[in-house]
Amino acid sequence: MIIDKTMITASLIENITYKDNGPAISVLLQTKTSKEIRIVMKKGQLMKEHKAPFPIVVQVFEGAIDFGVSGTKKTLKKGDLIALDENVPHDLTCIENCIVRLSISHMDTADRVKNIVK
Repeated sequence: MIIDKTMITASLIENITYKDNGPAISVLLQTKTSKEIRIVMKKGQLMKEHKAPFPIVVQVFEGAIDFGVSGTKKTLKKGDLIALDENVPHDLTCIENCIVRLSISHMDTADRVKNIVK
């Protein structure tokens, strides 16, 4: 993450590490209104059903996932985005090694996201 007085920059594709024991989650940057989180997953890895306390946006940057919302699955591939309101049950299953960008509220915590994969 590079910070100066007027901008913050980060890369979704630098320093990618696929973990064998579950998704790799890292905060790329934080602004006054949001946190941008990178989730790196190997095929077959998952994030169990959970809810976010604030609205979220999920973007598949590379690969593909099955994104479950209240029991319904939708396949999302490279370039797809999905937005959810707060408190909507959802889960992710990686069907092709992937890089996912998660945008959460600045009031939410990255630790909450990391605890989902424990």
